[in-house]
Amino acid sequence: MSQLMGVLLNGIAQLEYDRTRQLPDHQAAYLEKMDRMMDEGILIDGETVANPDTGQRAQFVAANLVHAIKANDEQKAAAMCTYLADRLSDLKQVKIQEGEEGVSIDLVFDEDYVKQTAVAFPTLN
Repeated sequence: MSQLMGVLLNGIAQLEYDRTRQLPDHQAAYLEKMDRMMDEGILIDGETVANPDTGQRAQFVAANLVHAIKANDEQKAAAMCTYLADRLSDLKQVKIQEGEEGVSIDLVFDEDYVKQTAVAFPTLN
């Protein structure tokens, strides 16, 4: 299991989840609440899925993660990221690409996330 999971938008890290940190009880309870709500059915690509499996739940949560990032809703984005990292222990990256044709989401299980670092360049005179 990879200890870090990253969420990237157009190749730029937006969120990181560290699995070595224990999930607080209130956050674990929120994830359980999310599961109970999804037990009632979810909407994927305009179709209602009555009994979503793990993959369908992940797809639904990832779509909500994109919406939260684009809306600058940090709390919701963090909750969606936590859900994916907790429920999909082998998930290493969520790669989101925006293009002219829309948004694509790739759940990556076979490529470790590597922390990004900013590089400062000296100013040119």
